[in-house]
Amino acid sequence: MNPPIHHPDTALARDTARIASALGGAPQSRREALRRTLFGSAGLLLMEPFVIRGADQPIPAGGAAAKSVIQIWLWGGPCHIDTFDPKPEAGREYSGALDAPIETNVSGVRIGQLLPELAKQADKYSLIRSMTHGNNGHETAAYLVQTGRSSERDVFPGLGAVVSYFKGYDAGYEGLIPPYVVLTQPQGRFSEAGFLGPRYKPYATGGNPAAATFEVEGIVAPGISEQHQRERRNLLAGLNTLGSALPGDATIKTVLDSERQAYELILGDAGKLFDLKQEPDAVRDRYGRNTFGQSCLMARRLVEKGVPYVTVNYQGWDTHKQHFQIMNRKLPELDAGLAALLEDLDGRGLLSSTVVWCCGEFGRTPKVDNESPWNGGRHHFGKVFSCLIAGGGFKGGQVVGSSDAKGEEVVDRPVYPADLIGSIYGQIGIPSDSPLPHPQGNPTCVVPKEEEGVPTAGLLKELV
Repeated sequence: MNPPIHHPDTALARDTARIASALGGAPQSRREALRRTLFGSAGLLLMEPFVIRGADQPIPAGGAAAKSVIQIWLWGGPCHIDTFDPKPEAGREYSGALDAPIETNVSGVRIGQLLPELAKQADKYSLIRSMTHGNNGHETAAYLVQTGRSSERDVFPGLGAVVSYFKGYDAGYEGLIPPYVVLTQPQGRFSEAGFLGPRYKPYATGGNPAAATFEVEGIVAPGISEQHQRERRNLLAGLNTLGSALPGDATIKTVLDSERQAYELILGDAGKLFDLKQEPDAVRDRYGRNTFGQSCLMARRLVEKGVPYVTVNYQGWDTHKQHFQIMNRKLPELDAGLAALLEDLDGRGLLSSTVVWCCGEFGRTPKVDNESPWNGGRHHFGKVFSCLIAGGGFKGGQVVGSSDAKGEEVVDRPVYPADLIGSIYGQIGIPSDSPLPHPQGNPTCVVPKEEEGVPTAGLLKELV
């Protein structure tokens, strides 16, 4: 049986009936209906900066080396031994089949054998091999690494939300794209915005940037052509008489301004930012024609347009079983996408103003679990893990800290989440003592103070 034909006139008639029905009723209902007819989350998202702007706005910090941050989040926890802290001398009980690390372009620095492209870029990044917090739970460890805190009483905001608070709309950011973007799905491990509230939650694009069409939530609607979108806009403009009836109404003006900006994302040049087909095939191939690689390319396009914080959530690193089979697939993707991102940012003069950091919530057990039912898996390990950090004024070609011969203990220069987070804030111009608006009015800074009992070992001064 042939599928039903989607006729644009039929769809337009359906839209006409729906919108005409919505616009009936009392004036307040009309206003509310107009808000709802802005297309998807793009309209609602863009209304927020105009409508909810508070009087108590943070003051932008000066002296920043960086303008943007790209967070590569290896969701589930990658193994430090297989990636940035190889231990072949520990034997196959620990290294498994990945027992042949490769030299990088920095003398004396080796990384995992499945990362040859990153090995060529080692002068652009530094490795922290002594990250630690000792927590083995996904949710609590993810919260620790992205907030620097382990409070059970308050829900603190993560890095992206804090950067959005200090560098977003309140600080003069004027981009149509929200200041905090996640490719493609939020983690769901904790509330990224914490007590800052929903205004500072990330905008999750949804969709798949490696697909033929990147269907961005609220911007690129599946199954609806650009012509149909234009017809919808014309229909809405024809039905809406509030603008002319109440020309001096501030609320109506705000809604109409937001509508114009929403349509600029949907139909204008701003929305073309998400069209990866505008990139040369050779560039897309270099990043890798997969969700992660194309997300890295999209992250570069976003910071190129001035977006302050972008997270690439790369799932699939929770490898209790079939660890090495999964690494044989995932590590080449990580290698191609992250190496291309660093090289591309550097070639475009953006690496000096963009912090790139890559890690997960913890590492994985150095010793391989060959017992049934794991049969070659690695488990959660918060005592030691690694982080790659580059750009934004951070030095490249360095190694900070070390683990023991089996990767089981930190032996030199422990780095706690608060140390890493505070260092990133410093590079983007947010001093460690910058205050956050605690809901109960408690004195709270972006980086925890010593009296809070949060373990710290000092900012990464050796890298800046």
